[in-house]
Amino acid sequence: MQLSVNSLSQLPQAAEAILANSAGNKIFLFYGEMGAGKTTLIKTLCEQLGVTEQATSPTFSIVNEYIGRDSRIFHFDFYRLKNQTEALDMGYEEYFYSDAYCFIEWPEKIPDLLPIHYTTVRIEISDANSRLISIENI
Repeated sequence: MQLSVNSLSQLPQAAEAILANSAGNKIFLFYGEMGAGKTTLIKTLCEQLGVTEQATSPTFSIVNEYIGRDSRIFHFDFYRLKNQTEALDMGYEEYFYSDAYCFIEWPEKIPDLLPIHYTTVRIEISDANSRLISIENI
C-alpha cells in the first residue's frame, strides 16, 4: 500500500490507514532518511492510539513508553546504537514480545533482532512538504 501525504494536516488520515492495514501487527519498522518525518508520523500514530501526552523522540533515551486507549506503546530510536549488543543489553525482547505496539526508528541498526512478523513503513521525501509512505506487512 502507498500513501501520498502532501501536508501535516493529512497525517491523521495516513496514520489511521497504516493502523487499519497492518494485518494485526503491532511491530512497526520505520525507514527513511534523517528528516523524512519518521518521528512526526509516530507521534500521530500515538495520537490515533489514544496517547494524550506529548510523544517525543527517544533519541537519547532509546525508548519512550506511552499509554494508549487499549495498550502500551513503545517508541524506539536506535540511531545512536553502536551495535546490536546494546539492544540486547536493554532487554529489547521484553518490549518486542510484550503485545504492546512497538514503533521502531532505524531498525537497520538491529537486523538480526527483528521479529518474524512486522509492518514496514518506508517514508520517501518527495519535496519539502510531501512524502510518499509505503506500507508492507511481513
